[in-house]
Amino acid sequence: MTHMLEDSHRALRTTVYSLLIVAACGSMVGRILMVRSQRGETPLLSANDRSRWATVRSLVDESTYELDEVIFRDRERTFRMRDREWYTIDLVRHRGHGGREHFYSSKPPLFPTLMAGQYWLVQRLTGMTLAEEPFYVIRLLLITTNVLPMVLFFLLLAAMVEKYGQTDWGRLFAMTVATFGTFLTTFAVTLNNHLPAAISVVIVLWAALPIWREADRSWWRFAVCGFFAAFAVTNELPALSLFGLLGLALFWCAPSRTLLAFVPAAAVVAAGFFGTNYIAHGTWKPPYAHRGEGPRVLTLPEVPADQLDAGAVPEELRQAIEASGISLSDQTGIQPRLTAEGWVLWDPETHERLALVPDEGQLHVHQWGDWYEYEHSYWLPGRKSGVDLGEPSRAVYAFHLLFGHYGIFSLTPVWLLSAVGAGLWLLRAEPRMRGLAALVIFLTLLCLAFYILRPLQDRNYSGVSCGFRWMFWFIPMWLLTLLPAADRIASRPWWRRGALALLLVSVLSASYSPLNPWTHPWLYQYWSYLGWITAS
Repeated sequence: MTHMLEDSHRALRTTVYSLLIVAACGSMVGRILMVRSQRGETPLLSANDRSRWATVRSLVDESTYELDEVIFRDRERTFRMRDREWYTIDLVRHRGHGGREHFYSSKPPLFPTLMAGQYWLVQRLTGMTLAEEPFYVIRLLLITTNVLPMVLFFLLLAAMVEKYGQTDWGRLFAMTVATFGTFLTTFAVTLNNHLPAAISVVIVLWAALPIWREADRSWWRFAVCGFFAAFAVTNELPALSLFGLLGLALFWCAPSRTLLAFVPAAAVVAAGFFGTNYIAHGTWKPPYAHRGEGPRVLTLPEVPADQLDAGAVPEELRQAIEASGISLSDQTGIQPRLTAEGWVLWDPETHERLALVPDEGQLHVHQWGDWYEYEHSYWLPGRKSGVDLGEPSRAVYAFHLLFGHYGIFSLTPVWLLSAVGAGLWLLRAEPRMRGLAALVIFLTLLCLAFYILRPLQDRNYSGVSCGFRWMFWFIPMWLLTLLPAADRIASRPWWRRGALALLLVSVLSASYSPLNPWTHPWLYQYWSYLGWITAS
């Protein structure tokens, strides 16, 4: 009788899971079909997604990672002729494979390259292009790239909720949070790295927990963990912490399977990440790592500043540079740097660019290394605005990340239950679940500290978005640690009402920007209205 009752409860829960998943997917698809830019000509919503879509379009239509033909309306690349539907501030500029300078996306190229494969197939099957039919193509690709993988996210999460949850109410509460109370579904209307990272993490958890908790040593589980943990890193670099700790845990469980399945699967992803980066940029380092000076070419005695400020290349400097193997044309000139002390030497004929850095009576000549320094770059001093200026006080930054206008707990307070649940598992659960709770707590605190301790220019609340998006890849882990807290309050009516209030605020926050997640959270906008903060 008890077994029959449990089977009926399980069947009912499965039905509710299905209803929640279908409703969430219908909501995502409906919003994708409605989304359009401010100018109304494309469904591109921000510099962030335009940067990736421009790469996708250029790869298939132009057979190159160079974006010049996509983001400008003329071949002279004049900024007054930018295509405002495709131009993005998330750009870098550097010398390409043909020896000429070009613009490229600042995003790692692996994910856009995978997207380009889908676009190529759509173009071959339908004849539609991103240039001529952006609404049809982009909306179709958003459904296949965001919504369909989110179905997998929900299904795997439902399987874990069913397995590790203890009560009907707790399980259904966790799945309701997953389908309507997080920012993952909010970001389904735009091309971004946060969804693939979170989906990768839920796959990792689904594959790894039986290894850790039930001694399931299937080879395929180790391979799945390695592949998707590495793919999470390619989308969210701080997920390297999860990759490292997971690898150590699996090695402790089964060294040979970790070395022969986990590591090779991760190596495939690493090869794709660094390989596409080398093809795109001619270097293994991703674009965001190219700030500051490049390798030093030579060092000379100090050249008087007035000679360099004159614009022409002093003869002794020209001879020294050419003696190092670099040829300069007669058109070469010198001008002050835009982001640092010193000068830039630029040859418009050969596209040779060098940095001249004064240093205590010497002049260092470097290869050009700051790919973000170019005329009209948004990242130049004095051009950034709003949250991109950075929060001067780390204490204020920490407060707003946790409980303020971009707060993890103020915008989505259901994560308070996740914190409690992680504590319950850590103190009272079986040893294996204590290990999971310890992992989630440690990684959360580690990554929060990483972001809070970043330099001023990086303390920008993850830019303009509806939440602190750099922590979204934690959502699968927080949903699991939500379970013990939800189970604990399942039999306590007043506590359940409190949990529902937390869910209400979380759903409100996730639903506040349904057609464009690249907007400030409702708390930020409300506090701006009250005059507590200055809106950007």
